[in-house]
Amino acid sequence: MKGRRSLAMLAAPAWTAAARAADTPALASAPPAGGLLQVLLGLIVVLALMAALAWFLRRFGVARGGGDSVVKIVGGVAVGSRERVMVVEVGEQWIVVGVAAGRVSALTTLPRQETPPTPAAATPGGWLKQTLDKRHAAR
Repeated sequence: MKGRRSLAMLAAPAWTAAARAADTPALASAPPAGGLLQVLLGLIVVLALMAALAWFLRRFGVARGGGDSVVKIVGGVAVGSRERVMVVEVGEQWIVVGVAAGRVSALTTLPRQETPPTPAAATPGGWLKQTLDKRHAAR
């Protein structure tokens, strides 16, 4: 009787199969591994999009305040590993400030001056354009 099904198996009601499935709740309630992987990949995609948006905003200066701000940074230079001298425009005067770790000190004030246009080498990508122009001129 190897190939024949037993009469008891054929006559067993459907509710006994449901009762057997209820005896193993860990198997019935466990989420499929593919679903967990899909959630994890979705989370990675969302985090990558947030990082790309933050980089884009910082790179192109969109995150900075609008042009109608009362205080504007004119320029600055690093004078140490954690110290800078900055020129800040407030109204019609420039304030030269020293910035150190946890401290900002006003050094002097100057009347507002016209800022000279920045040379091509000082602008981002300007040195590359200048180098390429020199190369093409040499040919």
